[in-house]
This record gives sequence, C-alpha cells and structure tokens, in this order.
Amino acid sequence: MRIYLPSTLRRLDDACHAGEFGPPPLTAYAVTPALREWYAEGDDEELEYAAMAQAARASVGLLAADPATARRRVVIACEVSAIPPADGSVELGDARLELNVVIPWSTVAAVHVDAPEAVAVVGKAADLWDAAHSVTGDRGDDDAMFALDSCEGEDLLWYATQEIPDLLAAEGPRGGLNGSS
Repeated sequence: MRIYLPSTLRRLDDACHAGEFGPPPLTAYAVTPALREWYAEGDDEELEYAAMAQAARASVGLLAADPATARRRVVIACEVSAIPPADGSVELGDARLELNVVIPWSTVAAVHVDAPEAVAVVGKAADLWDAAHSVTGDRGDDDAMFALDSCEGEDLLWYATQEIPDLLAAEGPRGGLNGSS
C-alpha cells in the first residue's frame, strides 16, 4: 500500500542519512476508507492524487514550523505492507493516518518536490499558515486560506529514488534557505 509522508527538504535529508523516517508517531496520508467514501466516483489514481494533495498541504505546515528550511513542499511516497485501520474518529474525506512505526528508507518509491519557481507561492503560504488555521467559525483568514489554496496550483516534480541524493546536494547543506531555493 502506498503512503505519503509530508516532509521538508531538511527532513528528507535527515531521513536519507538516517535510513528511516521517525521517530513515531508519524503522520502519513493514504487512500483511507474515509477518503474512498468521500470520493466514491474516483478511480484509484484520483484517490492517490487526493491523498498526496493532503500530504502536500501538510508539508506547508512543516515549512511554517521550520522557517530556516527551503520553501518547497516535499511529499515522500512509500510502499508499505499494511496500513492500520482507522479508529473511526476521522472525518469524511480525510486521508490522514497516525503511524506508530518507523518507516524504513528502503520503502521509498519516489519523492515529489515543488519546482524552485514555486518558492514564492509556497513561502507565502507557509508564512500565513497560522492565520489560515486560526479558526473563527470553521475557516481561517481568507487571505491566508487563499495563499494556502494557491499552492495546489503548483505541480510537484517527481524524483526517482536514485535522484534523491542529487536533489539534496543541489539544495545545499541540510535543505536550508542557502540552497538553490
């Protein structure tokens, strides 16, 4: 089963060197029963894309929490043997899972990363993350929500596992802002 781990270039670099993603708990995204029920007409490819999109949005939150890392969303696609069942508390359409295991680097199937040209859009969304989630009613600030939604218009580039070391080397030391971003 494919899972999507939201990340940053710094976290990707750390996991690449450590040989694993952890420590648990880890937030991952996948085609869950709640997502499948919400998007009943979607085929498997559309459902996978929806799960990856939720992981990409979560990556913006990780960027907001680490202002020194390059402002590019990162989603790591991993193939794992099983996904724990949902506990029943998820909302319809939610692809989020909490995993209580370390994910080995050997499970990485691909990495999806924003193009360098997306840095301004993604950076603005990361800067406004808190405002987008300071809920009054059920929405955050409209401008912040617009900035966050704008990220979805940016395509994530696909990198094969053998390309990850070159991606990280091009980004500079530990995926910081001094890299090519």
